[in-house]
Amino acid sequence: MSNLLSSRVKALSVSATIAMAQKARELKGQGKDIISLSLGEPDFKTPENVQIAAKDAIDSGKFFSYPPVPGYPELREAIVKKLKDENEIDCTTDQIVVSSGAKHSISNVFLATLDEGDEVIIYAPYWVSYVDMVKLAGGVPVVVEGTIEQEFKASAEQLEAAITDKTKAIIFSSPCNPTGAVWSKEELEAMAAVVKKYEDIFVIADEIYEYINFTGKHASIAAVDGMADRVVTVNGFSKGYAMTGWRVGYICAPVEIAKACSKLQGQTTSGICSIAQRAAIEAISGDQSSVKVMADAYHERRALVKGLLDEIPGVKSPMPEGAFYFFPDVSAYFGTKAGDREINNASDLAMFLLEEANVSTVTGDAFGSPNCIRLSYAASEENLKEALKRIKATLATLK
Repeated sequence: MSNLLSSRVKALSVSATIAMAQKARELKGQGKDIISLSLGEPDFKTPENVQIAAKDAIDSGKFFSYPPVPGYPELREAIVKKLKDENEIDCTTDQIVVSSGAKHSISNVFLATLDEGDEVIIYAPYWVSYVDMVKLAGGVPVVVEGTIEQEFKASAEQLEAAITDKTKAIIFSSPCNPTGAVWSKEELEAMAAVVKKYEDIFVIADEIYEYINFTGKHASIAAVDGMADRVVTVNGFSKGYAMTGWRVGYICAPVEIAKACSKLQGQTTSGICSIAQRAAIEAISGDQSSVKVMADAYHERRALVKGLLDEIPGVKSPMPEGAFYFFPDVSAYFGTKAGDREINNASDLAMFLLEEANVSTVTGDAFGSPNCIRLSYAASEENLKEALKRIKATLATLK
């Protein structure tokens, strides 16, 4: 029975964010007062108008059958309108595929486009699942890292240096998980200028945090001249609309890729939950005031957390421009001890904070930046104040 599992799944890493959240839940179950800053999950409820739309869909009795594989036409039309109005992306419904969250959308794209040995350039710090998704599809991850001095954004020159004759795709997120970095229009144009030199390379732009952006207008690389047919734009409803559990994401892709993703989805999951899709139509087309209320709250929490982090000696913490994470450099604590416990890396520090401060964070190793930890400020101000108080006191015990 030792050979039941495939080498493919054996090679996969466990999601660090999910693993830390599970460890935190276990400690909570033991009676520990754990404050969780590990998961990227809004602490707001889904807006009421969206909830009502879902209830109305159930009460109508019209949406109990299998939905179309790429999504209801009304939802895809609403997404097309949103992309045109807000992102300056001119597209049609046959370029839209609705999936079970943005994570599912990205996985579909890799499985639909990568052959064995194809290289995917991943901007680091990166979201934890990119690397393993590429490997699962038979691809080879090639990481280009943006340092803290670069505001965590690798340069166009670094991108070009990483391209080989095996490069198939490039993936990045903006606003970025885990750093909160936001690519400006000028930075995206520089990236696009490199991509345009290579006709067989396409870009995957993960824009799931679009509405949590503190720089002003969001910029999409698909809107850059000459890039419309070279970009897969990924987005969804989890973050901006506090709909994590509803599992609705989507891509806007060149028609060939969109059709391939729909074909793949037809053989795996088929169309996603009909009621969640009806709720998503209301989310994207209805009253948007809740989106602003949540973004404003994150903006206030960002200022609070920045001030508290700046009070902790040895922690270097750039101000994030979007999303709801801080990604501080904690390497000043590497090589320190508390009693017999030694901190050698960010993983050690994250576990130390969980077990000694009762605060869960995530090691930067999982995001390709081993000097950092990620903490989410999608939590109440009360919990954020208490968590940062605990972290400061616990780090002070390290000598």
